[in-house]
Amino acid sequence: MPALDDPAMSSGKFGIGQNVPRKEDPTLLTGHGKYTDDLNLDGQLYAYVFRSPYAHAIIKNVDTAAAMESPGVHMVVTGKDLVEAGYGTPPCVVPLKSPDGTDMVTTPWMALPADRIRYAGEAVAMVIADTYTQAKDAAELIDLDVEELSAVVDMEKAAANGTEQIWPDLTSNNTAVHWEGGKKDETEEAFAKAAHVTKMRLNNNRLVVAPIEPRCSIADYDSEEDRYVFHSCSQGVFGLRNNLAQHVLKVEPEKLRVLTYNVGGSFGMKIYVYPEYLPLLHAAKALRRPVKWTDERSGSFLSDTHGRAMKFDAELALDEDHNFTGVRVKVVGDLGAYISFVGPMMASLNILRNGIGAYKTPTMFVESDLVFTNKTPVAAYRGAGRPDGNYIMENLIDQAARDLGIDKIELRRKNLVPADMMPFTAGNGEQIDSGDFLGTMEKALEVGDVAGFAARRKESESRGKLRGLGVSSFCEVTATPAKEMGGVRFEEDGSVTIVTGTLDYGQGHAGTFAQILVDLLGIPFDKVRLLQGDSDQLLAGGGSGGSRSVMATGSALVTCSEQIIEKGKQLAGHLFETAAADIEFNEGKFGVVGTDREIGIIELDKESRKMTNLPEGLDPGLTVELVNDLPDPAYPNGCHVCEVEIDPETGTVTLDRYMTVNDFGVLVNPMLVEGQAQGGVVQGIGQVLCEEAVYDEDGQLLTGSFMDYAMPRAGDLPNIGFVSKPSPATTNSLGVKGCGEGGTGGSLPATSCAVQDALASAGAQPIEIPATPEKVWRALNAAG
Repeated sequence: MPALDDPAMSSGKFGIGQNVPRKEDPTLLTGHGKYTDDLNLDGQLYAYVFRSPYAHAIIKNVDTAAAMESPGVHMVVTGKDLVEAGYGTPPCVVPLKSPDGTDMVTTPWMALPADRIRYAGEAVAMVIADTYTQAKDAAELIDLDVEELSAVVDMEKAAANGTEQIWPDLTSNNTAVHWEGGKKDETEEAFAKAAHVTKMRLNNNRLVVAPIEPRCSIADYDSEEDRYVFHSCSQGVFGLRNNLAQHVLKVEPEKLRVLTYNVGGSFGMKIYVYPEYLPLLHAAKALRRPVKWTDERSGSFLSDTHGRAMKFDAELALDEDHNFTGVRVKVVGDLGAYISFVGPMMASLNILRNGIGAYKTPTMFVESDLVFTNKTPVAAYRGAGRPDGNYIMENLIDQAARDLGIDKIELRRKNLVPADMMPFTAGNGEQIDSGDFLGTMEKALEVGDVAGFAARRKESESRGKLRGLGVSSFCEVTATPAKEMGGVRFEEDGSVTIVTGTLDYGQGHAGTFAQILVDLLGIPFDKVRLLQGDSDQLLAGGGSGGSRSVMATGSALVTCSEQIIEKGKQLAGHLFETAAADIEFNEGKFGVVGTDREIGIIELDKESRKMTNLPEGLDPGLTVELVNDLPDPAYPNGCHVCEVEIDPETGTVTLDRYMTVNDFGVLVNPMLVEGQAQGGVVQGIGQVLCEEAVYDEDGQLLTGSFMDYAMPRAGDLPNIGFVSKPSPATTNSLGVKGCGEGGTGGSLPATSCAVQDALASAGAQPIEIPATPEKVWRALNAAG
C-alpha cells in the first residue's frame, strides 16, 4: 500500500495530522447522547445497594425480612444467596511472585460478602423493587448484625506484629506479596561506589477517581436463549464479557452479551468487574425481568476503585561527575481490602518500568510490599504507576541538585538520553525506540521562558510571595502487547463501519479512527461510522487503557486496509477483465494502469456484490474483519515547565504558569491530542495541590463527597501551553505514541517540584503532597 506521506494519498482537511472536530460533539452537546442511565427496558425493576457502615466486621446475620415486606420489593440478594448459587469471583491479571518464588496472595472478591466486611461502603445486599425509591426505602429496614473488628488503616503499619488481620486465613501480616524487580546486585554496587546519594521520602496520595458519570448497569435475561444481556458503562465490552462470564457467572462467554453506549469518563476505573454486577444479573435471571442500578455519587466515592495510594523511600546514586549511576526505591503499596483486576501492577511493575524515565541511569532496583487495609480497593488511575515513577525520579533530581548545590537544569542536561543514542536500552530494561529527550527539554525551557524565571521570582518576593520552578522530563511505557480486533465493514447504504474492541469514554475515537481510514483508503470522512460497544460484534478486544487505543486500533486498521486493497485489486481486475497486477490503488480508487478506467472503493464494493461469476476463492465485497497483534510498546515523552507562587501568610499555592512540550509521535488529530494532554495535566495538578482520600482511624472515609474532597477548578488554572516536538514511533506502522496519560506523567512531577522549589527558597523542608495550605504554612513556619 502507498506510504502515509505519499502525496498521492493526501486527504485534505480530514486526514492524519489535521485538526478535525470530534464526531461525537454535535450529538453529546445537544443532549442526544445515549448513556447507560438513559436506557430503560420494558418491565424494568430498580436496584439499590445496601452498603456497610463498618470498615471491618464479622457478619453474624443480614436480616432482610422487613425489607422484603416493604412495598414494591421483589427480591433482596445477600452474600449467602450468591454463595449458594455457586458463583465465582473476578480475577487479578497481575500474578506477582516473591523473590523465593512464593505466589502472591489472591483474595476472593465475592460480590456480596457472606462472612466478613472489609471496608466501609462495601456492598452487603441488593434490594430490587418496582421503583428506585421503594428499593432505597426498603434497604433502610435491613438489620445488619455484626461483630465489629479493629480497622487497619495505615498502610505502613498494616504488616506490623499484633495488627488485626484482614484475611486471617490467607496471611499472617496483611501482606499480599513482597516483590522485587530490576538489577539488584548492579544497583547495590552502584550505591556502594557512589560519590553522593540523595534520599527522599515521598507520598503518592490515595485519590478518588470521580468521573462525571457514576456507574450504571442494567441486567436482563433471555430465558428462551438462556442468555444474559448486560448494559453497562465500561472501557471495553469484550474483556468485561469474558471475565464476567467465565470467572463470575461461570458460563460460556457466548451466554453473555455486553453493551456499552456513551461513557462519561473513566480514567481507568470502569474497566473492571464490580461487585454490583453479579447480584444484578442474578436477580434478572431469578425474576425474569430487567433490573437497573445507577450509583449515587456518595456510593461512587466509597465503591469505585481508588487510585495511587503508595509510599516511597527513594534514592538516587551519582558519581563524582554528577552522572546518575543507580536508582533504588522501596515501595509500600496500599491494595485496599481486596486485590483488584490490576491492583498489584502500579506499585510494582510500573514503578520499575517508568522510574528511570528519560535518563541514562544504568541500573534500577525496586522492592515493593503490597499490603491490605480496610479501605476501598485500589486499581488503575490515569497513568497507572507511570506518572508515579516519573514523580519519583524528577523529585530525586531536584533534591540532588539542592544537596550538591548545583543547577537542576544542568544536572538534567548531563543525564538525559540524547537523540543520537536512540534506540536506547534503559537501565530498567526498557527498549526505547525513539525520542529526543534533551532537545525536548531545551524547547520547553525556551517556550516556558525559564530564562526569565529569576526576574519573576524577584518580583514575587517584592510582593512578599515565594515563587517556585518545576521542570520535569518524563518518559512512559504505553500499550503493552496484546491482541485487538480490526474490522472495516462496507455497508449496503454506502457507509463504512470501523469495528474495534477499544472503547471511547471521552477520547474522541470516532473522528480519530475515521481520519486514519481516510488516509489509508480514501474513504470520505462523513461516510465512516464506529462500532465499539457490542460484544456480539467483536472477535477480540482489549478495551481502552494504557494509552493503547490509536496504536491498537490504528495498527489493526492498517492491516485491514492492506487486505482490502489487495482484494480490491482482484475484484477490480475481474471487473475490468484484466490481471490484478495491472490494477493500481490511488486516492480511494482502483484503476487500470495507463488508462482512465477506474472505480471508487465504495462503488467497487457495491458492484462486486452483484457479481455472480467471481473466480473460485474470491468473495464479493470488501469487508475485512481480523484480530491483529498489538505492536511493541511506545514511549511517549515530553517536558513540562511549571511555576507556582506561594503566599507565606496563608500557605496558599497558586499555579501561575504552565507549558508543555510533547513527543507523542505522529499526531492523528493534534487538537484532540492537545486536549488529552491538558486534561491529564489538570489531574496531576489536582493530586499535588488538593486531592486526597482521607480515612479516620476507624476506616471511615472523611472525604466522602465534593464538599470534602477538593478538585481543581478552571479558575485555579493558568493557560496550559502545548507544543508538539514529535519523533515518530518505530514500533508501529502509523508512528503514533499514546497520549492519554502523558499529561499526568509530566504534571505530577513538575507541579510537585515547583512547590518544593518555592519552599526551599525560604529554607523549608520538602513536604508530602497534597500541598494543602496547612502543610505549606506549617513547613514555612517551621523553617522560621
